[in-house]
Amino acid sequence: MPNQFVESVMREIINPGVEQLMNTRFFTELSAGELSKKRLQGFAVQHYLSNHVINKGLAFLMVRNANNQPMYDQFVELFTEEQSHPGLMKRFGLAIGLTEADFDNGIMIFECVAHTAAIIRGMFVGAPAETRVGALVNETMVQRYSDEFDDALEKHYGLDHRARTFFIVHGKVDIEHTAMAADTIARHANTEREKELVRVAARNMVRFKLGKFDGIYDTYA
Repeated sequence: MPNQFVESVMREIINPGVEQLMNTRFFTELSAGELSKKRLQGFAVQHYLSNHVINKGLAFLMVRNANNQPMYDQFVELFTEEQSHPGLMKRFGLAIGLTEADFDNGIMIFECVAHTAAIIRGMFVGAPAETRVGALVNETMVQRYSDEFDDALEKHYGLDHRARTFFIVHGKVDIEHTAMAADTIARHANTEREKELVRVAARNMVRFKLGKFDGIYDTYA
């Protein structure tokens, strides 16, 4: 059964954030086939680095929640599905001209450090209702922009199915991840204080996500 509070967060904060994201310079140029290869490569490196950090966080949380079977099972499932994603992002990057050394020597830009740190902060020290807000925001956004990437990379940049695997996978699997996050939030956001923590965390994460793509666009000009 849909949870009214989670639905309100989606309607009032996250869905408008998705629209803002798709109207950024990065995605308007991507959809028109005008985004430079350098900016695509910058995205690949930055997302690869972030994915590794998040996977390490998920691995730690499996151990941390070993005495809480439902939470342990959730983090096991998330880690199992996410662990291949840095490799899929690297595959995309190699297809657009990056080298193994580019990934090995990559350094996170300020905006991606901030975005990734906000995710990890929520996972590790957020209140129970707050821990999966990052997932709800990010998985919703990734699901939407993965479809945009998949279409544009095939249409405008000539990338084959294999090079686009990261985006094809995320366009589908993140639907399930979003539902898992929504369920966790619905079960734990019971007081007005907990609900406000969720709202604030969602607003912050939307801003961090928008900042990430603006940062990539500006850094790799």
